[in-house]
Amino acid sequence: MRERFSDTDSFSRIRAKGAPRRGRRSERFDEPEPELVRWFDDQVGDHGGDPSAADAGYDSHDYYYDDDSWEHAHGGTWGDTGDGPAEGDRWSTWDQSTPTEKGPEPRPAWVVTELAAVDTELGLVKTGKEADVFLLERGVPGGGPRTLMAAKRYRDSQHRMFHRDSGYLEGRRHKESRIARAMAKRTAFGKEAIASQWAGAEFTALCRLWSAGVAVPYPVQITGTEILMEFVGDENGAAAPRLAQLRAEEADVEDLWEQLGRSLSLLAADGYAHGDLSAYNILVHDGRLVIIDVPQIVDVVANPRGRSFLERDVRNVGAWFVSRGLPERRVGELVEALAFDARLR
Repeated sequence: MRERFSDTDSFSRIRAKGAPRRGRRSERFDEPEPELVRWFDDQVGDHGGDPSAADAGYDSHDYYYDDDSWEHAHGGTWGDTGDGPAEGDRWSTWDQSTPTEKGPEPRPAWVVTELAAVDTELGLVKTGKEADVFLLERGVPGGGPRTLMAAKRYRDSQHRMFHRDSGYLEGRRHKESRIARAMAKRTAFGKEAIASQWAGAEFTALCRLWSAGVAVPYPVQITGTEILMEFVGDENGAAAPRLAQLRAEEADVEDLWEQLGRSLSLLAADGYAHGDLSAYNILVHDGRLVIIDVPQIVDVVANPRGRSFLERDVRNVGAWFVSRGLPERRVGELVEALAFDARLR
């Protein structure tokens, strides 16, 4: 499998401050905007809130630039840095995340936390408007524990399409007015801030939903704008199909509808709606339904359009079930039940 995807060069690697780079930085690489650098200093300080980063030699001004994009070295860098492990693509980034940037405890047994582990990219799983998802293996060389994960990476400001976020961001406010203004105007700096907010929002939502019992992938960790999470698929790296891809004979419509209802009820009881639910962001693996893509999760109480988001979620995905025999009245019944669970009635 490694050879199959050996031509991909989109993997991020970590470089400690002062470590040599292989090759020279191209003249086309741009410096990050000074305002963005100052904002990161304000947000994460010199070591991202992680005291261990000081010992590792990380610094908030240690950046690496590639194709008009850049990453904070504490959260990952793009390109070949020349200090990687003997095998794999990079050292495990587990120790690069603070406790609040790691998934909720108790963690599943399959999560690899050994510092000797290495990460190996195995290929592209899914492309999206705002982010791409890659298949990643984390394992300890020499026969140690190994696991597959999905690595969701939000794109740089030149290639992002955050075209839908104005409605979803109602009820979310940034504490600094200048950053909020930049986000509203969609400046380059504002788009970087939006990307950071989306990644952080999705990771926080996954942690909260997992803890509440909602059927979502387990969130392993977040570093910068990369989220590592449970890979929903088989041990050979074949991703689970989306609900929309299931053939009629493969779908137990009644059981899947019951699973969906339970998860949406838990979500609504916690005061949230998915915000963009459809048959295309629900996976089904061995009969298990898993909801994905939650960066736009909506607070149905704080957002003035909260109920409309909740109802749209149910009707969008409900159309798939109705087309496969579910009585249409069941869709309306679920809408009313979720509104009650969210205390919107």
